[in-house]
Amino acid sequence: MPGKFLYVFFLSLTVIFQSFARAEEVHPYHVGSVEINYNSKSKTFEVTGRFFLDDLENGLSKKYGSPFHFNDHQYKAKLNEALQKYCQEYFKLKADNQFLKINYVGYEEDHESVNVFLESEALGSPKKVEAAVSFLYNLFDDQMNIVHIIVDGQRKSEKLSYPNRYLYKQF
Repeated sequence: MPGKFLYVFFLSLTVIFQSFARAEEVHPYHVGSVEINYNSKSKTFEVTGRFFLDDLENGLSKKYGSPFHFNDHQYKAKLNEALQKYCQEYFKLKADNQFLKINYVGYEEDHESVNVFLESEALGSPKKVEAAVSFLYNLFDDQMNIVHIIVDGQRKSEKLSYPNRYLYKQF
């Protein structure tokens, strides 16, 4: 009986201490995904970036020197402004040797992650796509971004690990 009591006591302590663990210890992998999908109807690239919520908060806070909180409605305007600037700096897209203007559309929270939405200016169906993707490289030196480029139903993917940020795909 005393053995059971000690077991339950130490198990309870473990759970309590883990609840105070820092976010970096909760998920030791720093990974995001970016899907760059060419929409032949609108003739634009629709871009969706998906990142851990706490990582993106910390990346924005480090970059802009003030706190950001996705779960707090008071921060929505501040987050939109910061994400627009952040995406302009950490995401570039080129099609057929021409840089594309990328517009920030917005973001959406999804439990422990955030989806960031971007859209390019209109262009004809591209044959060559180049991207520079360095989301959260300002925060982690082990950040990985899985990038998917889809043109006319053909999907090409690549893993970019810090410091590598460039990829080139031909369609």
